[in-house]
Amino acid sequence: MNRLKGNITLLHCVFLCLALLSAALTGCGKKTVSHNGKVRIELLNYKPEATAFFNELQEEFNRTHKNIILTISSPNDAVTVLKTRLIREDPPDIIAVGGDINWSTFVDVGLVMNISDYPGLSRVKQKYHEINKLLLPVPMDGMYGVPYVANAAGVLFNREIFDKQGWKIPKTWDEFISLCLTMKASGIQPLVYGMKDTWNTLPVWNALAVSLADYDITHQVNRGETNFTTAYREVAEKQLQLLQYGQPEPFTYGYNDACTAFARGQSAMFAIGSYAIPQILSVNPNMKINSFTMPANNDPDKNILNSGIDLQFSIMEKCRYKEEAYTVLDFLLNEKTIQAYLDSQIAVPCVKGDFTISPMLDGMRDYIDAGNVADYQDHYYPAEMDVAGMLQTFLIQGNVDEFLSRFDTSWVRYNRDLIARVRAEKGGNK
Repeated sequence: MNRLKGNITLLHCVFLCLALLSAALTGCGKKTVSHNGKVRIELLNYKPEATAFFNELQEEFNRTHKNIILTISSPNDAVTVLKTRLIREDPPDIIAVGGDINWSTFVDVGLVMNISDYPGLSRVKQKYHEINKLLLPVPMDGMYGVPYVANAAGVLFNREIFDKQGWKIPKTWDEFISLCLTMKASGIQPLVYGMKDTWNTLPVWNALAVSLADYDITHQVNRGETNFTTAYREVAEKQLQLLQYGQPEPFTYGYNDACTAFARGQSAMFAIGSYAIPQILSVNPNMKINSFTMPANNDPDKNILNSGIDLQFSIMEKCRYKEEAYTVLDFLLNEKTIQAYLDSQIAVPCVKGDFTISPMLDGMRDYIDAGNVADYQDHYYPAEMDVAGMLQTFLIQGNVDEFLSRFDTSWVRYNRDLIARVRAEKGGNK
């Protein structure tokens, strides 16, 4: 298959030029070593909230490995830093990134190494390998990332309020709406929203979409098999319906405000991911939190947990010391190290093993254990399309038809080259 067939976006063009230049330079010179004869491996981490954890890892690795010096950096905007460094032809050796459209673009244009021969890949749960494969705009042979941890997004709830009122976790959409009505009748605000920050429109959208739309819906649209007006109507209608169960002015709170309000007991529930728990606990360390999968359907067997790859490791194509990079990956995949990360970040392991998951995710545990999960829909959306901003406008105005029409129009506008490429690939593979 010709990965370069068809038109590609300007962003792809830039990265493609960088990839070709990197390929030309790969193999030039010898392994880079430090002044004391050790091979230096640099890892760029995109999660600044985990900086302390990675700093400790760096110290432990360098204390226990004689021939490698590991340097880990955790800048506030690591993806932007990485893109800048790619332009300067100065990539790190390993990147620690999420499974999203940025990662898939790096892979698609050849900036990330195929690590199919890395033994540690066999330890990763197959579901997360499948999620990585699906992230790629067109199918590719090979393996390009080691999924490390995932998050889980649905509904967090105040366990003390639920216990006091005798409320149970809803399993269906009707039960969820009934619970919200019961809460309002009891004088308790059901949900809190932080949608002053446009990105905070996405958690509810994603949690509904994984159960109400096909997991590969963006690929189907790119192939010309359906459209978003058909696929996303129920998602949009149900997100709009849930808006009435938040605070009276849902667009006056930002994400931090919503976390604070929930931590202070101003709502019984918060439709958000596990990634918000550390922020909530920073406000109220003693808060008793649990969670449940968004019950988007009235058939509970059709409900799916929204879980994407929150952190994975990829080796850059230009890395000249693959063996040493694999040694770093082996260290990161140590079960003790993974458990420490799960404990500190309230995460879900992508790696097989007998790990302890935070009791704050107990309500989602059956879905996690069964692998009944699907990736975030917004991981497939180009940033230029600004779906979060579109959602905010839609939720303010309340016009479902107008929103869906705009979604379809914008998708074609911002994915025109990709759509042409996908359909050319489809035609070539007939």
